[in-house]
Amino acid sequence: MSFPDLIPTLEPWISEVRGRLIPNQLLSEVTWFRVGGPAQLLFTPADEDDLAFFMRHLPHDIRVTVIGLGSNLLIRDGGLDGVVIRLSAKGFGGTEVLEGQRIRVGTAMPDVKVATAAAEAGIDGLTFYRGIPGGIGGALYMNAGCYGTETRDRMVELRAITRQGEIVTLTNADMAYRYRKSNGPRGAVFVSATYQGFAGDPQDILGRMREITEKRESSQPTKSRTGGSTFKNPEGHSSWKLIDAAGCRGLKVGGAQMSELHANFLLNIENATALDIETLGETVRNRVRATQGVELQWEIRRMGHFAPDAVVREFLDGDVFTGAV
Repeated sequence: MSFPDLIPTLEPWISEVRGRLIPNQLLSEVTWFRVGGPAQLLFTPADEDDLAFFMRHLPHDIRVTVIGLGSNLLIRDGGLDGVVIRLSAKGFGGTEVLEGQRIRVGTAMPDVKVATAAAEAGIDGLTFYRGIPGGIGGALYMNAGCYGTETRDRMVELRAITRQGEIVTLTNADMAYRYRKSNGPRGAVFVSATYQGFAGDPQDILGRMREITEKRESSQPTKSRTGGSTFKNPEGHSSWKLIDAAGCRGLKVGGAQMSELHANFLLNIENATALDIETLGETVRNRVRATQGVELQWEIRRMGHFAPDAVVREFLDGDVFTGAV
């Protein structure tokens, strides 16, 4: 499947954009699941000014989707129409240690590198990022957290570029964080964030990070093609326990499987399609509701078009899916 080339419709101003523009770029190459159709136009801006220029001139009837490192993301097989923006480490991956145990980081930075940079600077409080796959942009968007700490506990302010091309600063309060959710300006692209930590000994912090790494690698399929935790923890429950109790540990659909090691991780084990992965997830939701009386909610972001005749409908709406388990 491919989309009409957008670039000719954006003349003459598009020639002034300094970043990289690729029509019909397959997004399976940039997601951790290694599935997904094409982006109608993939844009990798050179820097903040380039991104602001692009957003300011892009017609408002063209859809804009921002993706980060692709760790917590399922892009459907039909791909994404409009413009997909992906920030590069070169343009948006810097770190700056500030006074008062603060650190400013670009949103293309992987979470683990931010945790390490803070630790080496003697800034404690960001070790939880060592246990979260993905990048800072996604962490800011979904209030990522683990081991008792969330992004909202440490983020002071972030810098963003709006859909109108304005550069704005948003406070923690502006983001209205909740469990795995935020409510920042619609269509804004986060470009950097400032975090508040507290003083600590670098060796002690790095030692605790090594413990997090060991714990994660022993209990999660970290080297597999996965999107991390598949479902949010319902209040008062652990998703993996509900999935296990519903008999879904190791369950397979096509090339997709619920992990044997951690039941809340969904894996691409054998050339799975996005259809396989989403169908498996909805099958698990259905079985957990039927056997445990709890409705699981996706933590993985799902987006894009289904391929023709390959639609997955949510089981919780009483529908069925196209395909067989």
